[in-house]
Amino acid sequence: MKIKKDDNVLVIAGKDRGKTGKVRLVYTAKNRVLVDGVNMAKKHSKARGQVKQAGIIEREAPIEASNVMLLCSKCNKPSRLGDRRLADGKKVRVCKSCGEVID
Repeated sequence: MKIKKDDNVLVIAGKDRGKTGKVRLVYTAKNRVLVDGVNMAKKHSKARGQVKQAGIIEREAPIEASNVMLLCSKCNKPSRLGDRRLADGKKVRVCKSCGEVID
């Protein structure tokens, strides 16, 4: 998967199309990502003593990784990732539109 934790992404499909956020978790086996403030779902929770309150909690749900696009930090555009290049002996991700290395 080309998207990693702490990447800024743009949602390109679904009910939250156009929203941006930071990736909190990546589920590589299911090809899904958890983005801050995107794909909010309501969960009904039962009270568990003094620790957990009962009620309806709104929280993020994972979204398909193909529905998000990485935002380049240099050109501030959603971009695809190009071939990996070797820089200082490491493979790095490269922005297809501007050619800059993405950290």
